[in-house]
Amino acid sequence: MPFATHWSIRGRELSLTRPLVMGIVNVTPDSFSDGGRYLSPGTALAHAAKLIVEGADILDVGGESTRPQGATVVSADEELRRVLPVIRTLAAERPKIVISVDTVKASVAEAALTAGAHIVNDVSGMRVDSEMGSVCASLGAGVILMHSRGGVTDMATFAHADYEGDFLEVMLSELGERVRDAERAGVERGAIAVDPGIGFSKRVEHSLRALACLERLAAWGHPVVVGASRKRFIGEVTGESNPSHRVFGSVGAAVTAYLRGARVLRVHDVAATRHALDVAAAIDAAGSES
Repeated sequence: MPFATHWSIRGRELSLTRPLVMGIVNVTPDSFSDGGRYLSPGTALAHAAKLIVEGADILDVGGESTRPQGATVVSADEELRRVLPVIRTLAAERPKIVISVDTVKASVAEAALTAGAHIVNDVSGMRVDSEMGSVCASLGAGVILMHSRGGVTDMATFAHADYEGDFLEVMLSELGERVRDAERAGVERGAIAVDPGIGFSKRVEHSLRALACLERLAAWGHPVVVGASRKRFIGEVTGESNPSHRVFGSVGAAVTAYLRGARVLRVHDVAATRHALDVAAAIDAAGSES
């Protein structure tokens, strides 16, 4: 099955002929796995530098948590205070690195893009802010549209995890509508990546099925982004309650997602994932030569 080979982001063409690793830089006090560890610009930038050395192709900078328990809405001013110093410094000092901003707010996206970001990773799929599509279109941003339901405070919970009929068909239908809305707002098709939203408004069985059937999403021709790193379903499968101890399960999910069509893997543990994906990609390439 042919998968997407390029992604258009602000005048760049990202090649997807090898799996790309998106390293997570949470500039938040309350993210589910590493909240508070990189809250200051200095610690966030040091963490970003480490992720680059470990092999990150993209850095995803976020200033508002959507953690499963107790997520609270952050004002645009506070979110900007957290992320802009990091994005500006990365853009100035690391011009080759691709920068993504993880936000649901059009005003934050616009400021971040102006500061040097290339991608807007909207976990609401542009549902929360109706201006997001036009902002991304006008600035030529790459966009990641993720499937979710609800708002910031509850989209990572089970509050909206009841699906009528076949979960997979409903999820794909809802995400397809997000893609169509983005295109109607002027976002170019080649700029759109899609994310099944592992753990967002999904019970364990939903996350597992979304990953198992990822080829259905990859067949759309958009780059597929998967963020399964340290998620709750991995803990349920492995019995590991501490998110930071879910490295092995997270790597397994990333490799499986890659083999089913994901080309961008959003992760906390960059080095382990980069090595595993490089081996998986090399084996995959050797098989295609026979």
